[in-house]
Amino acid sequence: MSVDFRYPIGKYIPQPFNQNVLQQWIMDIKYLPQHIENAIANLDEAQLLTPYRDGGWTVHQVVHHLADSHMNSFIRFKLALTENNPTIKPYDEVAWANMPDVTLVPINMSITLLHALHNRFTVLLQHLAESDFNKTIIHPDGNREMSVWFLLGLYAWHSRHHTAHITALKQRMNW
Repeated sequence: MSVDFRYPIGKYIPQPFNQNVLQQWIMDIKYLPQHIENAIANLDEAQLLTPYRDGGWTVHQVVHHLADSHMNSFIRFKLALTENNPTIKPYDEVAWANMPDVTLVPINMSITLLHALHNRFTVLLQHLAESDFNKTIIHPDGNREMSVWFLLGLYAWHSRHHTAHITALKQRMNW
């Protein structure tokens, strides 16, 4: 059986609302910046420029992608919480991963951004009413309605997913 390096923790599986799951997902959001910092500790430039799989992004790109993606997610949450079922704007994450701010800026900038963003994100999540998790957005790809609860699970998974890309690569490479 071959390992699918694209999904080191498996694909996202939505869960029904549950207070225990809620607290775990909030902790996934809260601790992502520290988990990423720990995952990249002591990696040199060559290691940061190593793709986590054949055809995949480099560790450097993954870290910047997390900042890009989670900035978008924070905005999506705020839109869902303040507007009635708004349609969100998707973005081309592959194109974003190759822009000059990703290729030329050190990853510590995105780590700093993640710390600030996830602090705000965590405070927001900790102060939502249970009914807020039923609010929705529309993703124009397939005109798909997504609840705040679904999005929280998705971004908690996304946090663990990309951390695992880095830690699994380190393990395979014996770094």
